[in-house]
Amino acid sequence: MNREDKPARRAVDPLEPPRRLLLGAGPSPVEPRVYEALSKPIIGHLDPYFFGVLEDVRGMLAPVFSAANGFTLALSGTGSLGMEASIVNFVEPGAKFLVFANGFFADRISEAARRLGAAVVRKERPWGEVFPEDEAADFIRRERPRVVAYVQAETSTGAYQQGKGICEAAHSVGALVIADCVTSLGGMPVNVDETGIDVAFGCTQKALSCPPGLAPITLSSRALEALRGRTAPVASWYLDLNLLDQYLGSERRYHHTAPISMFYALREALALVHEEGLRRRWVRHRRNHRAFLTGVRAMGLKPLAPEDQSLWTVTALVLPEGVQPAAVRGFLLNQYGIEISGGLGPLADRTLRVGFMGAGSTEGNVLLALEALEEALRAQGHEPEAPGRAAAERFYARLPAGHGLEQVAFGQ
Repeated sequence: MNREDKPARRAVDPLEPPRRLLLGAGPSPVEPRVYEALSKPIIGHLDPYFFGVLEDVRGMLAPVFSAANGFTLALSGTGSLGMEASIVNFVEPGAKFLVFANGFFADRISEAARRLGAAVVRKERPWGEVFPEDEAADFIRRERPRVVAYVQAETSTGAYQQGKGICEAAHSVGALVIADCVTSLGGMPVNVDETGIDVAFGCTQKALSCPPGLAPITLSSRALEALRGRTAPVASWYLDLNLLDQYLGSERRYHHTAPISMFYALREALALVHEEGLRRRWVRHRRNHRAFLTGVRAMGLKPLAPEDQSLWTVTALVLPEGVQPAAVRGFLLNQYGIEISGGLGPLADRTLRVGFMGAGSTEGNVLLALEALEEALRAQGHEPEAPGRAAAERFYARLPAGHGLEQVAFGQ
C-alpha cells in the first residue's frame, strides 16, 4: 500500500462532553426522544416534508403560548434573536418605547431598543420586585408610548410579572405590548390571549427541554395589523416577520436556510409537551418549585422573589453572608456533576439561580439538589438551620403528584 493510500488519522479526538445534570437557568436537560430527532436525516429546507414539520411546530406552539391568533412561528436563532425580532418589527426610530425594568433582561430589551433608535423611557424597580399593575398602568397613561415592553419571566431574579393591567392600559393609549416569556413558556401558564399580550417571544432550551437554537414568537391580531400596515421597511432584513412568514408560513417563499435538525427537535419536544398535557406539565413544575422553596427555607436560605410572585421554573437564592456563589457552584459541579447558574449584574456576588425545567423538573432532582446544597454550604463552614431534603420530602408526602390539576392559574 502506498503512503497515499493509507487512511488518514483523526486530526482531533472524538467528542466526549461530560455528563452534567443541568439545574441552572438554562439550558435544561433534553429528553432522549429529542436527541433521537436530532439524528434524523437532513432534507432540503424547501422540501415538502420539511414544510409539514413547520406546520406541526406552528400548530403545537400556539397552545403552549395560549394563543389562538394563528400567527405563531419559531425563528431561526436563540431567544435573544426573538427579543430583537420583537423590537425591530414594531419599534421605529424616534418612537417612544416604554420598558418596565426590574432585572437583567429588561435592561437588555432597553439596550436593543436604543440601538434601533427608539426613544426609550424606563420605569424601574429593584431587581427581584415586580410592578403593581395600577402603578404600571398610571405610568403608561402618563407617558403614552407607542410600544410597551415587560419581562413576564425575569430569568435573572426568578420573578413573574402579571401583565393584564399593563396590557389594558397600553391598549387604551393605542400602544402594543411586547412580553419576554423565555423562562415561562412550557413550564407555567403564559396566557397570551387572556393577558392581552401583542408580541410574546420565548426560547427552546428552557421549559420546552429542547437544545438552544430556535425562538418561538406569537403575534396578536392587533400586532399583525400593525406589522402589515408599516409604511417604512423593517430595519433588519433577516428579522422581518413579513418575509419570515412568507417562508415559514403558507407561501413557502425562500428566505434563508432553516436549521432543519433543530425543527425536528422542537417538533418532538412539543409532542412530548402535548402528550403530558399542558395542565399536568404546569402542575408538575409548580409542585417541584414549591417543594424546592420548602427545602431551601428550611435550610435558612432566602429566595429573592416572594413565592406569590415567583417563577415555577427558576429560583434566585440569596446566600448567607460569607458564602461564595462561585464556590457553591464549583462544589456542586465537581462533587455531583450538577450545573447551576450564578447571579447576574448587581446580584452576581450574592445569589445563585437554580432551575427545574422541562425534563429537569422532577422530584428526584429537587431532592438531590437540596442534599447537594446542604453539603456545599457545610463545605464553606455554614451549617444549614435544618435539613432541606427532609423538609421537601415531607412536602411531597402532603402533596402527591397530580394534586391541584383543577388549579393552574398563576399564584394558586
